[in-house]
Amino acid sequence: MAESSKVAYVFPGQGSQNTGMGLDLYNSNPSAKEVFDEADTSLGFSLSRLCFEGPDEELTKTHNVQPAILVISIACLRALQAARRGSIPSPAFVAGHSLGEYTALVAAGALGLADAVLLVRERGRLMHEAGPRNPGSMLAVIGLDEETVKDICLQSGTEISNINCPGQIVISGALQALAEASKLAKTRGARALIPLKVSGAFHSALMEPVIAEFNRIVSDVRFRPPSVPVISNVNARPLIDVDSIKEELVKQLRNCIQWQGSVEYMMHSGVTTFYEIGPGRVLTGLIRRIDSELQVFNISGIEDIAQLARE
Repeated sequence: MAESSKVAYVFPGQGSQNTGMGLDLYNSNPSAKEVFDEADTSLGFSLSRLCFEGPDEELTKTHNVQPAILVISIACLRALQAARRGSIPSPAFVAGHSLGEYTALVAAGALGLADAVLLVRERGRLMHEAGPRNPGSMLAVIGLDEETVKDICLQSGTEISNINCPGQIVISGALQALAEASKLAKTRGARALIPLKVSGAFHSALMEPVIAEFNRIVSDVRFRPPSVPVISNVNARPLIDVDSIKEELVKQLRNCIQWQGSVEYMMHSGVTTFYEIGPGRVLTGLIRRIDSELQVFNISGIEDIAQLARE
């Protein structure tokens, strides 16, 4: 790696979970085990057992899966840091996709782990509760450019909720509006339309009924200035102080996730290597589609950590 190159740590969001995740970390790494134990104590129930044993239908509930993915990701990070004895390159930036932004805040020291798991559990609860109030869902549109998808949204009454990479955009809206958007997207040449398994139209105006309550919850949480810039999901620029972090987390709940823009910002700021830390490989795939020349390492378990420690 050239001396002028930079590293970023990125953290996955909801949808990357699987039953059994984290068990290898818990059983083999004391630093990871401490993360699970602290989260269980903070929440007052065994989130770790839910991660390791399921059942799937309980793990995938929004209020459970969000703290679960955060905890697995931080356990991976702590285990990796312990295995490399501090020699893993320090990040110039950290970022996360939707829920993963909270993990990034923990990694940057802006949010304590105990506070983070409680906060994202509340976030998940409110996101789930918004669904019955304003029923809706999310749809991944594959193979269309942003301007075309914007036009489809205007015609159908939907919203762009994730810009993930070139040719992969997610839209949110009421079920009837999504059905209309799906028809329009097919006529405009979409290669695929993938309904997401979520309980509501996240990152859209249909989250508005829970925004005020979430704002009150966020305002009571103790944040600190981050030790490394955290890239905002909402505007793809660094968050560097407590006020901007709090504002970001509330806005993020009902605004589009600018993942492609976030990666491009880091790339244009000199980042050449990304470590995706946490379950799944979703961000690894997106980053490679944004720029195939970027170097990406996926750290989702003890075997990945052992391999990096040997290098």
